[in-house]
Amino acid sequence: MPSLPLLAAVATILVWGLNFPLQKALFGLMGPVAFVGLRYLIAPVCSVLLLCIYFRWNWPRLARADWWKLLPVALIGQALHLVLAAVGLQGSTPFSASVLLACGPVFTLLILRALRVEHLTWAQWLGVAVAAGGALAFTAEKLLAGAWAASAGDGVLLLAAALFSYYSVASKPLIQAHGGVAVLAYGTLLGALPTLAYCTPALATVPWGTLPAWAWAGTLWSVIGGGFIGWLAWGYAGARRGVGRTAPLIYLMPVVAGLASWLFVDEAFTLAKLGSAALILAGVALAQFGSRKPPIDSPPGE
Repeated sequence: MPSLPLLAAVATILVWGLNFPLQKALFGLMGPVAFVGLRYLIAPVCSVLLLCIYFRWNWPRLARADWWKLLPVALIGQALHLVLAAVGLQGSTPFSASVLLACGPVFTLLILRALRVEHLTWAQWLGVAVAAGGALAFTAEKLLAGAWAASAGDGVLLLAAALFSYYSVASKPLIQAHGGVAVLAYGTLLGALPTLAYCTPALATVPWGTLPAWAWAGTLWSVIGGGFIGWLAWGYAGARRGVGRTAPLIYLMPVVAGLASWLFVDEAFTLAKLGSAALILAGVALAQFGSRKPPIDSPPGE
């Protein structure tokens, strides 16, 4: 019988994969920027509850220097990443978004190499090259077909993946000092007001009174289920099973997103699209696991 940590990891992958077509549908009702604004109305409440559950009222204290380190992490690695991922998904497709956002570990390795924090093995460099070639083939198919909006969306998604990689690297010292829960919650609270200020014009144009009930339920599920419960479940699985055994499951997420996209939003799949997606995922896997060191954990679902 599968262990509870394995079940938690698989359930998280299912939730994250289904989130892509769900969010695409929600964007059709309210737009991507308004969705991020609504997310930042809900997420701070979840952050406070999370801090109370873990620490009661004895919340971790951060030094002033750590708050200044957390500020760009919150604004760039969390808030701007979410805005770009949403805008990119709006212009692209759920399957494309799931594949391109999975490139995060490759960007993380390149950032670590640029900072001289980590030396890359030949296998990791090969993985970076394979992933880059797959990404070029993935976007070239749309460019050759004249799908300029989709190609631009794919480019924004790659930028969003790079920003999450920045988050992974920049937040690591803070997480080691204060724990992942505190960094996630405090970062969400720090980014709330600036993000809401940016999203307010988009929020003001949404006809909130006419939204169907499923849109409200879907938004709550996407933010709470995918963003917070999913993050906690993934962390629990990684802690109990080990990152090395849990991280490979992330490559099932594009499969789930692709099947859900095919079933619910009629996304079309060509052999070239599937082949280039397979190249990207193979390259990311090689870059992530082509070292004896523990693999870089993949980003949580949007």
